[in-house]
Amino acid sequence: MVSDGILLADKGPGVTSFQVVAHLRRVLRIPKVGHGGTLDPLATGLLPILLGEATKLTGHLQGQDKEYLATARLGVATDTLDATGAVTGERPVPALSAEQVRAVLDRFVGEIEQVPPMYSAIHAGGRRLHELARAGIAVERAPRRVRVHELELIECALPCLRVRVACGSGTYVRSLVADVGEALGCGGHVEALVRTRVGRMRLEDAVPWPVLQQGDAAALAGRVQPADRAVAHLPAVTLTPEAGRRLAHGQPVPPSELTTVDLGVAPTACRVYAAGEFLGIGELSAQGLRPRRLLHADRSRPRSISS
Repeated sequence: MVSDGILLADKGPGVTSFQVVAHLRRVLRIPKVGHGGTLDPLATGLLPILLGEATKLTGHLQGQDKEYLATARLGVATDTLDATGAVTGERPVPALSAEQVRAVLDRFVGEIEQVPPMYSAIHAGGRRLHELARAGIAVERAPRRVRVHELELIECALPCLRVRVACGSGTYVRSLVADVGEALGCGGHVEALVRTRVGRMRLEDAVPWPVLQQGDAAALAGRVQPADRAVAHLPAVTLTPEAGRRLAHGQPVPPSELTTVDLGVAPTACRVYAAGEFLGIGELSAQGLRPRRLLHADRSRPRSISS
């Protein structure tokens, strides 16, 4: 049996994130498997897979920043905002220079408003938007505030652009590309998309898609990393074994026992360790440390990274 932990997968094209999860559940023979942020079937790249008790960290993983390499095809709009959809309009592409493209891209850096695409997993009226879209039903979607940290032009080979996107959680690259296309005066869609980073995890450390498809359980088990790598961006707190036992039973740890951390006024999520084991997520505040999302003790799982 594979222990709790995280497996970095390089998702191939044409499969859903759920299909990758279902495949690994069968191969690894573990009932609790989840992923750290959906990738569209068209998209490839980094898909963190959470196993066993590590699935409790899903929310903390999905909320981390992400980075993509996107190929935008200008002049053609589609209903899905990517190459899998039906063409909804075509316009000529102006003779744009790289400098002109960069000037437009700069307008989309920072906090922006973005309307989620109809072909997305967002719920509306108890159904997912993509289900409504496939039934021919379009609904109003309120714009959302998202953050684009960086939007870098890698290549300008009209009618295509290659861009690097570093963004916050909840950003739809398909919508971003469509909006950039409109700002350039010709529309556009995502022709190819690769996710290269989730938080501190990078694509170069992921298990290649052909290896995942082979389904060698032993080989994949050897690539499972400690669960705390999913939340390595959080500050770490190390407790005495006794304090760790109390926290595991739902009891708070007072500030007097937290001499090595800076207690702020606002609650802050943190990684918690005791006796060399990762316990899960705690909440630090001026009142001390409280449990937020703890994993069950399981000494057979991979050892945690150093805090």
